Order: sequence, then structure tokens, then C-alpha cells
Amino acid sequence: MFAPVYLDHNATSPADPAVVEAMLPYLSAQCGNASSRHEYGRAARRAIDEARSKVAAAVGAHASEVVFASGGSEANNLLIKGAAACLKPGLLAVSSIEHPCVIRPAEQLRKRGWTLHRLAVDADGRVDRERFAAAMVERPQIVSVMLANNETGVVQDVESLATQARAAGAGCFHTDAVQAVGKIAVDFRRLNAAGVHALTLSAHKLGGPKGAAALVLDKRLDIEPLIAGGGHERGLRSGTENVAAIVGFGVACELAMERLEARGRQFLTMRGQLELGLVGLGATLFGQAAERLPNTVYFAFPELDGETLVGQLDRAGYAVASGAACSSANPEPSHVLQAMGVAPELARGAVRVSLGGANTVEEVDGFLAALQLTVLKLQQLTAMAV
Repeated sequence: MFAPVYLDHNATSPADPAVVEAMLPYLSAQCGNASSRHEYGRAARRAIDEARSKVAAAVGAHASEVVFASGGSEANNLLIKGAAACLKPGLLAVSSIEHPCVIRPAEQLRKRGWTLHRLAVDADGRVDRERFAAAMVERPQIVSVMLANNETGVVQDVESLATQARAAGAGCFHTDAVQAVGKIAVDFRRLNAAGVHALTLSAHKLGGPKGAAALVLDKRLDIEPLIAGGGHERGLRSGTENVAAIVGFGVACELAMERLEARGRQFLTMRGQLELGLVGLGATLFGQAAERLPNTVYFAFPELDGETLVGQLDRAGYAVASGAACSSANPEPSHVLQAMGVAPELARGAVRVSLGGANTVEEVDGFLAALQLTVLKLQQLTAMAV
């Protein structure tokens, strides 16, 4: 069967074989409900507790601060809506480049009496510090700034922003770290000391299964659960736990931390190779002047449609993305690039390559060769159509 070279790890990463192996017993023989009192149930509970400790260790948190959820979208909604439910409607500030699972619940709160402030970013996708400071003077009750952007890979100085927000008297500060964990070092204890109250991470972005994520939460923060029921996860997320996925999540976190430094060096080598080739082909690179995830490159060619380019590359044997997979049904230019001031006609051409641990320099060379041929063909077709 034809299988394109996979270069879309920011959308989802393949589950590591060790993760799958660890999950298998909990899909068959180890069938217990973790709330049951018999040995099957106790075994499931022990497995969840062990996984919770591994997830916590990956981000420098305590196991008691980890609340499991079904995905990053649920965890982000739990924080945004759950914190708001414990407060009177006021000001909510989120960066203009957040994932839709932060922006959409923020927009829902606006319909319920909250005031929404979208924090501006500069041309490289970094939060504008002066405008951020001005927004914090208004003392927003909830602030959310992602640690690393899923499209551009741009990394925010969340520690400094949280310190600034706390000094201004802002309330709860949350960071979506779904794309960051497993690619760069993330330390919740340090972030928490600076003023970050909550952090989100997800299993399938770092070699774990889909269907498991976590909200790391300062226990002093009051939030109301989205899902009421049997009181699972300290009463913050009711529902029978997905034991197999949680176990896989724990193993994935453990492996990601063991490989973090080596993978970082590997990614930087391939990213440099990729960017050099892209510049040589005449591509525009987004966020190039900012600190970025070592595995992510976001680019466009003038007058070429990103969706068309992605389709042609898929046929050539390379799986990449034209933007964020979670919002790929939206034909509008990337809201992230629009916030960065990129012209709509260039933004429509955006293509993202996100590398994984199994990728090689030979695959990057092959991709660049295929891209060159594809771009040339599409440019010729565009010229003929004029």
C-alpha cells in the first residue's frame, strides 16, 4: 500500500510501539473499571495512578495537579469555562493566535456577559509586549496564552508574560502547551511560581494515543466541571476513565522526556536543512525571527494555493498540512497568519511541515526535490491561466 512520508506530526504523531504494547492489556484481560473495589478495579486504579505520576513528571508537576480529559480541546474548555463559572462576568484575554478550542469557548463566554480581548501579536507571531501590558492594566480575570503555536511553532515567553500579568493584578493565567510538551522543556513548577495557574498537554502530540490529555491545575484555583457525574478526577471530570489511553499517555510522556535532548538536536538539523532548501526555492517562511519549536516550518509560495500544493505533495508521496488539522474545513486564510499581518493572498498558500522522530535527512532531501518539481508545475499552470 502506498504510504506517503509523514511530515504532519503537529496534527498527530504515530503511537510509539512501546506505548501500544503498554496499552494492550487494558484493552483485553485487564478490563476493570478503576472505580470498582475488586482486584480488576484496583489494578486499573494503580495503572492510572502510575500514569498520572509519569504525566506530572514530564512537566515538573505533582501528580495531584493532573486532571485527565479526553483531549486538549476538552481540557482547554474545562479551564476557560470552568474558571469563568466561578466568577462574575468580567474581562477575558486570549492571544489572537490561540487554537480554536480556546478562542471558541472565549467567544461563547462573550455571549454570556464577558468582555473578550484578543491580545495582539507582532509580525513574527510573538505577543506584543506593550499591548499586552496595556491589556493587563484592565485586570482580566482569565488570561490564556499558548506556549507554542500549532501552525508557526512560535514559542511565547509565557513565564515573563505571567509574571507581568500577576504584577498587574490579573487573575487566572492558563497556557495551552499541547504542542510544546515533548519538543521543548516545559516546567509547570517554574511557570506556576511565575503566575501560571493551569497548563494543557495531550497524548497524541507526543507519541501517545488519541483520546487522552491532561489539565495541570494549581489546586488553589476554583473551577467548575464541564461534566458532572460520579466525581472522578477530584470531581473535575466525571466519567469512567479510559484506562488504556491514560496508560499509553504515561508511557509516551516517559519516552518523550528520555528522548527530548536528542530529538531536539535531530529536529534542528533537519529544520535547518529544510529551511535552507525552501529559501532557495523562493518560499516565504513565517515566524522565522522568533524562537520556534525545533520540528516546525511554516511557509508559502506567492500565488500558489496551499491546499492545492498539499494535495500535489500527497500524490508525490509526502504528507504535510495546509494549516491546523483541527480547522482544515475552514476555507478562510489562517487566523494565525492574519493576526501576524500576513496578506490574505499569501496566507492562503501556507503549508506546514512538522517533523517527527522517525524522519530522516534523506526524507527532507526527497521532500525538497518533490516540492521543487511540484512548485514548478503549479507555477507553469498559473502562468498559462493568466
